[in-house]
Amino acid sequence: MMLAIVIPYYKLTFFEATLASLANQTNKKFKVYIGNDNSPEDPYNLLEKFTEKFDFTYHRFEDNLGAISLTKQWERCIHLSGDEEWIMILGDDDVLGNNVVEEFYDKIKEVINLEINIIRYQTIKINQKGENISQIYKNPKIENISNFLNRKYTGYARSSLSEYIFSKNTLLRNKFIDFPLGWYADVVALIESSAFQNIYSINSSIVYVRYSTINISGKTDNIILKNKASVLFANYLLNNIYKFNAQNHIYFIVEKYYFNNKKEFKILFKMILYLAINLKIFFFLGLFFKLFKTIFYEIRGKS
Repeated sequence: MMLAIVIPYYKLTFFEATLASLANQTNKKFKVYIGNDNSPEDPYNLLEKFTEKFDFTYHRFEDNLGAISLTKQWERCIHLSGDEEWIMILGDDDVLGNNVVEEFYDKIKEVINLEINIIRYQTIKINQKGENISQIYKNPKIENISNFLNRKYTGYARSSLSEYIFSKNTLLRNKFIDFPLGWYADVVALIESSAFQNIYSINSSIVYVRYSTINISGKTDNIILKNKASVLFANYLLNNIYKFNAQNHIYFIVEKYYFNNKKEFKILFKMILYLAINLKIFFFLGLFFKLFKTIFYEIRGKS
């Protein structure tokens, strides 16, 4: 059983901290694959400092595919990997706690016996200086994907690609959905890889997820693309709602997205159709009350 850690590289700014966290792992049984997305910031000199620290392969691609499709950049970096059975996709600005790999090998037999395809770590948000800017986000040891989505979109949980380890075969079979900026594509990968079932969580190690003004999460000039991705995600949830074991959770997530993008009438139509088919009368009345309330305040604001 072997772990691959894949890094889709583009930014040098925080990359040394990422590499240092790999060098500091208490268990070195992993292989790192770094795929340079034709970045103008050459990491070669930095990588030379870590040549003897851990096993890695570096490849520079000739085109900046991430500018067109971030998910396709992720996929071609995954294809750099070898015959490892499990894979982590680590951001070039995120940082692993020292025992992340050790805890993976400690828990992997249990994960396999439970027939679960995704492992998740607890996380802390860090800023540009590497300072903690959030609480520790812990998770239930075994959690159904529907419950996780409910916690995430009601503010009680968070998620980013770096904190997960996937069964490689499962990830390759499902692939990433091509949303703008890769926004929500990681969440869909969780849903698909879990087969709409369970995630296994490790709360004895931490992944530090960086928020800065130069990464997608922290930028404010990409709101239009993020909103477009949120609409596509809402449509995905509605199209697959019957596969979830807690459909009410999924419906309310979609409803939230609709009221953030009120011109998306296709989503509204699908919501109404779902409620009508399933005879969810109280949800139906609640939806129309919210619609009436929204229209009332919009008219009032224009008068």
